[in-house]
Amino acid sequence: MHQTWNQHIIKKENKTIVLETIINRTPISRAAIAQQTGLNKSTVSSLVQELLGEKIIEESGPGESSGGRRPVMLLFNQSAGFSIAIDLRVHDILGVLTDLEGNIVHEQRVLIETTNFNQVMKRLMEVIDTLIKAAPTSPYGIVGIGIGVPGVISNEGEILLAPNLGWKRIDLKAHMEQHYHLPVVIENEANAGAYGEKVFGFEEAVDHMIYASIGAGIGVGLILDNKLYKGMQGFSGELGHMTIEKDGIPCRCGNKGCWERYASEQALIKQAYEAKLIDQNTNDPLHVLIDLANSGDETAIALFNTIGTYIGIGLTNCINIFNPRMIVIGNQMAKAEKWIRPAMEHMIEEHAIGFHQEQLNVQFSSLNMYSTVYGMSAFTMEQFLQERPLLE
Repeated sequence: MHQTWNQHIIKKENKTIVLETIINRTPISRAAIAQQTGLNKSTVSSLVQELLGEKIIEESGPGESSGGRRPVMLLFNQSAGFSIAIDLRVHDILGVLTDLEGNIVHEQRVLIETTNFNQVMKRLMEVIDTLIKAAPTSPYGIVGIGIGVPGVISNEGEILLAPNLGWKRIDLKAHMEQHYHLPVVIENEANAGAYGEKVFGFEEAVDHMIYASIGAGIGVGLILDNKLYKGMQGFSGELGHMTIEKDGIPCRCGNKGCWERYASEQALIKQAYEAKLIDQNTNDPLHVLIDLANSGDETAIALFNTIGTYIGIGLTNCINIFNPRMIVIGNQMAKAEKWIRPAMEHMIEEHAIGFHQEQLNVQFSSLNMYSTVYGMSAFTMEQFLQERPLLE
């Protein structure tokens, strides 16, 4: 019995290796898989046959021959199933339907004007229901739902604290799994954003990266040694709540002087309101302020300069602590790159340790507002590929 169990484990591991090779090298022949993995040809042939039966891969036309019969090529079936990825933000919900390679097939965005949990859940489910209906017919259907949330998330997917939403101790994972009867992944939105940037954002691999999600609040996702770092209990990255001003502005988390109270979109809007650049009825105030800056409004430009300075202060702390190869700024404030970058870079150049700056690359997200949903899509797809059920 023990030997049989070991054989089962080895077969499962070999099958995973074969599938990952096909995903990463598609299109590829059976012979090339054997050559690259070191598995013998009969093992590869048997495992490929199983994967074909599971409809997770498919055969295409013959490839080029180096002599003899042209080999049949194997492709990953990216349309074998679809995932739903959600970025649950303070003012809106962005949802996307992706295939198994992360290509966005359909998207849905709705505004939310309340943080009341029940009302937000109603809007969230409307988005998910729309995406489910938009999914093409496929062997596995919807393979999972991933939701990125701005808050402290446990390793079990419980929202322990989401200060900007006013939520505490909410088991969103259980709530959604009970409703949809699908696998659900709940993750901090900045962690998801960091993973989305790692998997989809850059052609070259980045082993040490800091992703700063700067929107209504600030969250930080950490890629260290090519892995998403989450800390002992999964709570790492709450750097928006590091103190940068002693006895500073009170924060919803209960602290004072938190970074996000000085460098976030909400901080900018508060200062703009006090400067009478906008009022409480202004629609999309960030867009309005960017337009004002573009038209030469000195007050708006000064506000962006102040916010950029505070962003630079927080990032300097991150640089000195983690020594990253790359910093990526994403979420809403990335839209104001032109106006915040100069002051931000000045602070980093003046205050980050010189050795840490030598190979540092500071970028604004190329994924725009999609970093988090790309990351949640990747989490959901990876879980499915590891634990996928048998087809009925």
